[in-house]
Amino acid sequence: MKKTIIRFVLVATVATVGAGIVAAPEASAQTVCYMDDDGRIVTRRRPGFREVPCPDVAGQQETAPGDEAVESEQPEISDAQRRADLALGTREQPGRPPRTRNASSPVPRPGLNDYVASVPLPDRWRIVESIGYEENLWDPYNRNVLKGDRPVHDDWFFNLALISDTVVEVREVPTPVGGSSTNLPGSIDVFGSTDQSAFVQTLLTEFVYYKGDTVFKPPDYEFRLTAAFNYNYVSLDEIQGVNANPLEGKTRNDNHVGIQAAFIDKHLRNVSDRYDFDSLRVGIQPFSSDFRGFLFQENQLGVRLFGTRKNNIFQYNLAWFRRLEKDTNSGLNDLGQSIRDDDVFIANLYWQDMPVRGFTSQATVAYNRNREGNESYFNNNDFIERPASFGRETPREYDVYYLGYSGDGHFGRLNVSTSLYYAFGEVRQGAFVDSDVDINAGFAALELSVDYDWIRPRLSFLYGSGDKDPYDDEATGFDAIFENPQFAGADTSYWIRQAVPLIAGGRVALSTRNGVLNSLRSSKEQGQSNFTNPGIILAGLGVDMDVTPKLRWSINANSLWFAETEVLDAARNQAGINDHIGYDVSTSLTYRPKMTQNIVLRASYAQLIAEDGFNSLFPDEDAGYFLLNILLAY
Repeated sequence: MKKTIIRFVLVATVATVGAGIVAAPEASAQTVCYMDDDGRIVTRRRPGFREVPCPDVAGQQETAPGDEAVESEQPEISDAQRRADLALGTREQPGRPPRTRNASSPVPRPGLNDYVASVPLPDRWRIVESIGYEENLWDPYNRNVLKGDRPVHDDWFFNLALISDTVVEVREVPTPVGGSSTNLPGSIDVFGSTDQSAFVQTLLTEFVYYKGDTVFKPPDYEFRLTAAFNYNYVSLDEIQGVNANPLEGKTRNDNHVGIQAAFIDKHLRNVSDRYDFDSLRVGIQPFSSDFRGFLFQENQLGVRLFGTRKNNIFQYNLAWFRRLEKDTNSGLNDLGQSIRDDDVFIANLYWQDMPVRGFTSQATVAYNRNREGNESYFNNNDFIERPASFGRETPREYDVYYLGYSGDGHFGRLNVSTSLYYAFGEVRQGAFVDSDVDINAGFAALELSVDYDWIRPRLSFLYGSGDKDPYDDEATGFDAIFENPQFAGADTSYWIRQAVPLIAGGRVALSTRNGVLNSLRSSKEQGQSNFTNPGIILAGLGVDMDVTPKLRWSINANSLWFAETEVLDAARNQAGINDHIGYDVSTSLTYRPKMTQNIVLRASYAQLIAEDGFNSLFPDEDAGYFLLNILLAY
């Protein structure tokens, strides 16, 4: 047993030598085997122990008595073996310093000449440069200094983004006949042809210059500028649809340059070891008050204090925005006009894993202060925006407060997204009465869905309260500050995508473009909130199907009602308007050929199957639209 243990130790020792490391446990070996600086196996017998020979390694081992090291003889190397070793680089080559050979391995031991002095790198971003990675300014996914993959100097980074957004739209929308002229001789009705078409091309350029390592914490400083260049073309079959001046004809070409973001972000402090922080952002900046954009989702001029607490479990925002005027035809910010006397104050708090893990709750308090009651405003097409051509058409102002709760996440397999809002305040000069009116309105939305492999069916419900009596001192129709709902099919839906005008009730729309509320505004971009409206009820079914990783197919079917119809009766001087608007059916295909967001192609079609409520206001016919959207991003 003792001899077995000794041989085991010696084998382990030789294996260690073969690896180029001299090591032998003194307490268990009678003969210590090691390799000298020239790569030769030698032995040394320890005094007081019986000599045991080392295992023979390629015939080189030779035991010497006493404490003297004995050099092992090197075997003869044939010419063929030498040529093979030269081909493998395992033996000395002409013109190079001799390399030490390891007798137990065909690979030579590295010598001092094989080591290069280490050179310190200035930062961790240049490590990959030292091993041969190259930059490509046209490739946003590999190393690219324009995409913030390494500093441009010190620890300052630069990021460039370019986005091309192309929209082609063919639609059927109720269109009024011009009041002073018509394109169709003999037309005496208030309704004309519903055919319209539009082409919109927008190019966004974004420049971001920031300081700091942003892997685990926000940047120390950030400077961001986003400019949008827009061209739009629209064609109608009716005169005075694109401009109040009938001489402008039936088509319109327009362009605009808007600044959608221009802000400075300063990291104020870290408040924990896990980089919970406080930051301050000043300038034109994007902001969404809730998960689905029901109340306020805009790019506006403001000041925002935001941050996180308790390892990012809590996120908060304290913000004040002064609203910029919008360009009429592009919807972009128009810095060439005076800033509106319209302020938005918002405070919200996000609480992750509340009430269960995987679900985030959010509380919101908002205040909208509007002081535009002493002025009239006409848009670029010479139509009046403020006050809206609705009811008494008198200037007004308001103070409205919003209390809200929103939630997004899942309870087990059930995905849940919800929002609740209560609005209260005062409007000075009501839409139909010459007195101040109190605001008392509510809103609720709920979406439930479950994932089955590549299919997600959805159930949607939305309610915005309506005004039962437009002639009393209370306005109970809910309206948002600036909505952009991502709900029930979003802009694939006919009712959300199109601005359906309220014919004979003035130059206002039942629902604004990219809006779901029947707010009876002149427009979402330039008009004022209106709390004397019929409200909305929506119940819908939908399904998203990821047919392939590149292709998604979505189907939505929504049933729409007016919550109340008394306001419509008063605006149209028409009694008995039915509350069922109709069925909004839509489908869309979204294709990402690279399985990224760099190239996104989307085609959608929507049809409004009119019921009595829609037919009471408009000609007895259905309405639809086709949309093609091409998105390219760098």
